[in-house]
Amino acid sequence: MISVAAAVILLPFVAAATGLLGSRFPRGLRGGPADRAANRRAALIAVVPTAISTVLAIWLLYADWTGAGGGRRALLPGAGEGAAPTGIDGVTGTLDVVGTGSLPISIGLLVDGLAAAVAVLVTVVALAVQVYSVGYMADDRRYPSYSAFISLFTSAMLLVVYAADLLVLYVGWEIMGLCSYLLIGHWWEDRANSRAAVKSFLVTRLGDVGFLFGIFVLGAAAGSFRIADVIAKAPEMSSGTVVAATMLLLAGVAGKSAQVPLHTWLPDAMAGPTPISALIHAATMVAAGIFLVARLYPVFIEAGPTLDVLAVIAALGMLGAALAALAQDDLKRVLAYSTISQLAYMAGALAAGSESAAIFHLITHGAFKALLFLCAGAVIHAVGSNLMSAMGGLRGELPITFTAMTIGFAALMGLPPASGFFSKDEVLLTMERALTAGPLTDAAALLLYGCALTTVAVTGAYATRAWLRTFFGERRAVALPESGIAHAVAFSESGTARAVGTPEAPATMRWPIMLLAVPALLLGFLGVTDLHWATATLSAVLALLGAGVVYAVWRGDPLSDPARALGPFRVPCERAFYVDSVYHALFVRPVLGLSRLVARADDRVVDGAVRGSGRATLSLAGLARLIQNGNAQLYITGLLAGVLLLAAGAVIFG
Repeated sequence: MISVAAAVILLPFVAAATGLLGSRFPRGLRGGPADRAANRRAALIAVVPTAISTVLAIWLLYADWTGAGGGRRALLPGAGEGAAPTGIDGVTGTLDVVGTGSLPISIGLLVDGLAAAVAVLVTVVALAVQVYSVGYMADDRRYPSYSAFISLFTSAMLLVVYAADLLVLYVGWEIMGLCSYLLIGHWWEDRANSRAAVKSFLVTRLGDVGFLFGIFVLGAAAGSFRIADVIAKAPEMSSGTVVAATMLLLAGVAGKSAQVPLHTWLPDAMAGPTPISALIHAATMVAAGIFLVARLYPVFIEAGPTLDVLAVIAALGMLGAALAALAQDDLKRVLAYSTISQLAYMAGALAAGSESAAIFHLITHGAFKALLFLCAGAVIHAVGSNLMSAMGGLRGELPITFTAMTIGFAALMGLPPASGFFSKDEVLLTMERALTAGPLTDAAALLLYGCALTTVAVTGAYATRAWLRTFFGERRAVALPESGIAHAVAFSESGTARAVGTPEAPATMRWPIMLLAVPALLLGFLGVTDLHWATATLSAVLALLGAGVVYAVWRGDPLSDPARALGPFRVPCERAFYVDSVYHALFVRPVLGLSRLVARADDRVVDGAVRGSGRATLSLAGLARLIQNGNAQLYITGLLAGVLLLAAGAVIFG
């Protein structure tokens, strides 16, 4: 199994290296037919290894399912499983041990139910995105590097999932951050894209500083960086050590999973290509933080204060992001804030005491949110604009996309029989039980559960608003001066105006959408063993209540935005409660001011001293040049004057 897991990781890595170095082999020609040929080679190099990795990952999940404990268990983490495992039940293999002079680093892999399930999610979504991108990025001359970076990212995420050592996990963790930066800034010619890439890189690196120190604290306390050893030693660690380590790890989790207060990078990351949003910012990288907490959950369960902090972060994040999604006009930003909110649900489940419920929702969310992003890409590809104000009435023109996106929104809202209905039921049930028995304090548990129920209604509202504004009503049209015929005018992601006829997406984009629609609709049946009807009914009623309010407002004026019902709260919600503005005032401006001061000091003091010494040398050289000017008569005159001075001195003082 370990050899197969290594192959699952290495295949996308080899594809990345081959794609970067060999797409334009042997002559490296560019332009026209050469670009199209390079794109075809890059697509083949990217898709085939990812498909093989997907098959192998599914085999590993099946092998774990049939072989765990001598009998079959639930295929996905879900109901009925232990909330706080005391160890790791899986297969571990060590490839090498690197001596460091103190704590060794084990280059090893771990295959258990958690790793196997999440790896299937990663590979399936990565394969769907690679195939989808063949059509979506068909005319992009930098597609070879784009597909190679997706392959590298896939390999890094799989390394995080299968890693048996915390430092090996950290390597994959950081490579993911690098790939995210490169892919968000794929269209770097647009300054906004470049700034979004830099922002995401800096914010996530800020969290990763704490994450790395948290790993060091755990490794030093356990005497090993191996995950199994850390978990085994956790009960023997002092409470201060465990709380300090988990708090530091939580900084990295907040950065990677876009949770309060390090959540501001994710909406801006939507500047990247839409398939990247589906892969990195919906199903995989942002889920890495949740996965990390689940992987080390026996350690976190020993740190009560950390779980209280996680509960507060989750409560604020899920409700605040849902309200922000309710007021956005950019469809991708709606889904971005929705992702923050749903990840907060998972964090809340972890805080309330159930890693299985969190991972169950992580897997279903990865399926339906990737579906929603790919559907959004199909809509944007047809309409040419991210803005819902430029959409409307598309259900007849994009029937496949409409059906698939309806499934995705139903799963997001938690409506039966979509997958989100079952996983959200488990999450809410966990939070409800935490009110009476669990690791949280009463105040944290009450805040978490209250915000979760409110967020269910708000989720129904913003999902219905996006669905109605995209596919119903009338689409805005203008007359083009060339023909005088009314056409919809749109703007591509690069900002170029064009007329569009809203065709359905090409086959390479449709097939991944139809593929992901299946798990988005049915995946919940694989992870649930017992449906809790009271909680499930309450959740569905709240979601339908939010949806009904939005529908009533929209029905009154289909051409207007239902967000107008927010009244004076619409602008604060649209600006995400001015958190970015506050950060800009408290951190960005002071840092920029300090940077300018340092640059000025460097220019005037450090460089000034160097330039001053140079000018002094030139001045002294100028004086010396007056004497050493090559005039022999002047030299003889100086010599005679010296002799006379010496003679006069001898006579006078001798």
